[in-house]
Amino acid sequence: MRNLMRKPVTWFVTAVVVAGLGVGLALFEPWRAFTSSQLDEPVPVPVAAEAEAEARTGSSAPSTTAPPPPAVLAEGSFMSQEHATEGAARVLELPDGTRILRLEEFSTSDGPDVHVWLSDATAGGDWNKYDDGRYVALGEIKATDGNHNYAIPADADLAGLRSVVIWCDRFNVAFGSAPLEL
Repeated sequence: MRNLMRKPVTWFVTAVVVAGLGVGLALFEPWRAFTSSQLDEPVPVPVAAEAEAEARTGSSAPSTTAPPPPAVLAEGSFMSQEHATEGAARVLELPDGTRILRLEEFSTSDGPDVHVWLSDATAGGDWNKYDDGRYVALGEIKATDGNHNYAIPADADLAGLRSVVIWCDRFNVAFGSAPLEL
């Protein structure tokens, strides 16, 4: 009789352990510690007014003026926080007024639910501060390495934003940040 009682308990404990492992794997995604991805987007080039006119009229006259380069509104270098993070961040404004955040020679760790934010908190230090203040979410990180462009919403107020943060939403930690004075 005693042997019969142990079998259901053993199966129950085994089922709980297996379920716990499954939930832990789903939440922490530990394999991401060994994965990376690469993306190399070019710096956005504004379309020259002549090219737009050519497209509308069908004229094949070559354009003689190059579009002006994007204006650099702010830039800074990444510092590591919870994970090794390096590279440069630049806020660019195209001649048409479009603004982008550009990450250059960027590298960080992979992780679950990692996003790019512009924040009013200073770069570095305690990462608990980033989700306490004002931030502009620019979307999920496109890749762990390379050169990436993130569109900044046209209605985003950049005044007072002081850093770009690589933020893991799932665990509320900053992988890294870079100072930007906007």
